[in-house]
Amino acid sequence: MIVEAASKTAADTDRVPTNLRLLMIAEIVADAGKPMTPSEINRQLGLPKPSIHRLCQTLLAEGYLTRDSDPRRLRPARRLRRMAAGLLSTSDTSIARHQALQDVARKVNETVNLVVPEDAGMRYLDRVETEWPFRIQLPVGTNVPFHCTASGKTYLASLPPQRRTQFVEMLKLEAHTGNTHTSVSGLLAELDKVARQGHSVDNEEFMDGMVAVAVPIYLQGDRYFGALAYHAPTVRVSRETAEQHLPVLKDGVSKLLNVLFD
Repeated sequence: MIVEAASKTAADTDRVPTNLRLLMIAEIVADAGKPMTPSEINRQLGLPKPSIHRLCQTLLAEGYLTRDSDPRRLRPARRLRRMAAGLLSTSDTSIARHQALQDVARKVNETVNLVVPEDAGMRYLDRVETEWPFRIQLPVGTNVPFHCTASGKTYLASLPPQRRTQFVEMLKLEAHTGNTHTSVSGLLAELDKVARQGHSVDNEEFMDGMVAVAVPIYLQGDRYFGALAYHAPTVRVSRETAEQHLPVLKDGVSKLLNVLFD
């Protein structure tokens, strides 16, 4: 465990192979849940300053870490996130995870999705399709926007207020429907509401005729992992009806956490 490694003396750390040091750095950044400087990372390792900077540069060059908006700070990059997703897709875990989604899908009787953030938007990691012949198909692996999807808004709302504002100001707030939030102030007001109420609704903001509800999945209480969501055509489900299934989604989140991380 990284906690055990962090408690080692500098002499102990010097004996750790370079490849394990790289893994330890990646683990520290992933566990932090926020961008870190090499100096902050090194407080848990106690390596010589040139060593920690050289190792961080290696992880940057290989695509495991990337620079934050503050270039001094590093965060997990696409390659590291894909590796994490791959670990969660190992056979036993994947089967149990899918069973948890199927349980939610049976109760809401609509398509249910497990969605995680990536650089290109929110990515569908797993899903269970509804048995209704009329359905909206967004295959596993699809990326959807942050600003106009229920899952994307749970991610944006999870960010600290200052970082949330900076992130939204950088987004291209493209109008997908007449209900899409296309102004920074309007979206920020919506995200403040999402943060307060603990769930998000896509009220025909991404697609005309589609409503979706999402609840965030947090690790250790405050680290955002992804969202559990379901969507349906408005001819079957209204926004008000969709929100009636929030207890089912929240129960599903608890079961997913047990499956993925227990």
